[in-house]
Amino acid sequence: MSAVSSSTTPASVDRATMPWLIIVSGSIVAMLTFGPRSAMGFFQLPMLADTGWDRTTFGLAMALQNLCWGLGQPFFGAIADKYGTWRVLAMSGILYACGLVMMAFATAPIWLHIGGGVLVGLAVGSGSFGIILSAFARNVTPQQRSMAFGIGTAAGSAGMFLFAPLSQALISTYGWQDSLVYLGVLMLLVPLVAIPLRGNASSGSQKEVQYKQSIGEALKEALSHKSYLLLVSGFFVCGYQVAFITAHFPAYIGDIGIDARYAVIALALIGFFNIIGSLSSGVISQKYSKPYFLSLIYIGRSIAVAAFLLLPQSPLSVIIFAIVMGLLWLSTVPPTNALVAIMFGTRHLGLLGGIVFLSHQIGSFLGVWMGGYLYDHFGSYDPVWWLGVALGIFAAIVHWPIQEKAVVRPAMA
Repeated sequence: MSAVSSSTTPASVDRATMPWLIIVSGSIVAMLTFGPRSAMGFFQLPMLADTGWDRTTFGLAMALQNLCWGLGQPFFGAIADKYGTWRVLAMSGILYACGLVMMAFATAPIWLHIGGGVLVGLAVGSGSFGIILSAFARNVTPQQRSMAFGIGTAAGSAGMFLFAPLSQALISTYGWQDSLVYLGVLMLLVPLVAIPLRGNASSGSQKEVQYKQSIGEALKEALSHKSYLLLVSGFFVCGYQVAFITAHFPAYIGDIGIDARYAVIALALIGFFNIIGSLSSGVISQKYSKPYFLSLIYIGRSIAVAAFLLLPQSPLSVIIFAIVMGLLWLSTVPPTNALVAIMFGTRHLGLLGGIVFLSHQIGSFLGVWMGGYLYDHFGSYDPVWWLGVALGIFAAIVHWPIQEKAVVRPAMA
């Protein structure tokens, strides 16, 4: 990987001016909003055992969740850019609580799909990385940006690490229905924690360097930019890979005859090492080529999955796989969001980053839905695993030629 200009090295970052109240507030929100949706896989088997539904039904609900997350992200990003981040995050907490409670008392698949699918999906879309990292970008310098993104992403990873054992413990103690209600109540903390994130695109320390343009002009510019389109297509693969594992890995562990407790251990390990991977990604992508780094991450994922499938599967191999995937899990987020900010600035980052994330969530929809559908059809998850390997190679190829530089604008020439 070739080094970028020395002006973006960690040594030049003025850590004393980091807006820590905003960083900490956004990180706690990311931890809360990423936590319950990353633990949905633990609710699958007990819910299906009580309701008699099949895995396709649950898979469709989780697929809808990911799709609504993605479809809502550009709109929520644009709303946050114009009207302020806090309003969008407050709505996220309320939608999250309503969705989880509706999921808990679903008496038919339609209510599972609306509550756990649509409402939770919209809640995550209005409270996830795209919204929070855009707020970070408006309040830190370009030299601090990748590190701030790494911290926010690591916080989401911490949510996965904490909520995996928490959700399993709640299910074991109170049952899956009451557990969903408790998690829903917990989401009502989001509007309170998010109060420091009140600014919009016209506020923050970076407002004076923003390029003025309308939403239509921003969309036209981005959708005609080759590197942006490559970034959008590559992030599709990230969504496919991580959403499939999040939703179906606990069931897969049981299918191959390994004790269910290793599924809890595996997802907790993914969450823990995801923290390390996200923070490391923030440092690495600040110093080295972001496109090349992303290509290496996707190649690493394909190698890890192929090795896990081809080598003898055991509790030890599950743990090793979880550690490796954890390091690579959300390490794509800091460089991906940083590239959008480098290309187009921060004025419409919520919108343009949201479009990139929409691609991610279309991949998530297919990964989760195909996992359930193909399992019910073939009795195996193997076709979905191997498609993920192939897509990882595709993502490595499309990220390689991305140019890490600002778009040329006539007014700025």
